[in-house]
Amino acid sequence: MQSATAITCLAELRGRDLLSSADLTAEETGALLTLAGDLKRGHRRVELAGRVLGLIFSKASTRTRVSFSVAMARLGGQVIDLNPSVSQVGRGEPIADTARVLSRYVDALAVRTFAQAEVEEYAHWASIPVINALTDLEHPCQALADYLTLQEAFGALPGLTLSYVGDGNNVAHSLMLCGALLGVNVRVGCPPDFAPDAAVLERARQLACERGSVVEVIHDPVAAVRGAHALYTDVWASMGQEEEKDARQRAFAGWCLNEELLAEADPRAIVLHCLPAYRGLEISAGVMEGSASRVFDQAENRLHAQQALLVALLGGL
Repeated sequence: MQSATAITCLAELRGRDLLSSADLTAEETGALLTLAGDLKRGHRRVELAGRVLGLIFSKASTRTRVSFSVAMARLGGQVIDLNPSVSQVGRGEPIADTARVLSRYVDALAVRTFAQAEVEEYAHWASIPVINALTDLEHPCQALADYLTLQEAFGALPGLTLSYVGDGNNVAHSLMLCGALLGVNVRVGCPPDFAPDAAVLERARQLACERGSVVEVIHDPVAAVRGAHALYTDVWASMGQEEEKDARQRAFAGWCLNEELLAEADPRAIVLHCLPAYRGLEISAGVMEGSASRVFDQAENRLHAQQALLVALLGGL
């Protein structure tokens, strides 16, 4: 259950945006994870009756769209899907106009798009909370669910090691930043040409230094996973990179999260994947369906983590 300090941290999130995992403090991140766990177990009941969340998704989505929609429904609120293909958003209306108008109608916006600058522009002009539901740079909502899953498996997070094996993409960026805040050692294993963004890496290392953890980039898959408590992977070609698929498959030869790599990890290690997964490419079918896999618990935790986030941003406590 929440301590008085945690409740204060959550109250301070009211009305804020979440554009990056680094927008939260360590204390706020921990309080959100605790609240998410309480909501999941039914230890706390909160409501957002009458509140409305608008979804502006320029990228395809299954888990993010459904989990936000169900989260609001369970909290007593509603969701409006502002599909760009059937609204003025997709016909060139300026973001400055859209954000100000929607601020008069809905209580929060979740934006899923390509450029980080676009979600930042929504946040600049909107007078309501704006949530990054995925950009090419970050995926902060995913990271909250990921560390909730790790917390469920191991309890206390500080000192654990999470190894991400794959492209240094938006998921890797948020894992580094969020993990650094939580005192988790984060390793990103990738070929040299697919390293994380240098500025994000530097910021994650600064945060990790403050929490006594380490963020590393390692260009050898075995070294990256050795002794880790969680092994994580993602698709090698993200949305918008479909034309690079064949070239990326060649570049990532030898980087599949398979039984051999899993054997190098801590004996208690869990396996994570943010989905969709391509068995036989970034992860083997045996590991995906094996006893170490927490992939579908992780997917479920999107719902609980986002419930907690919505409650905090909309002042439901």
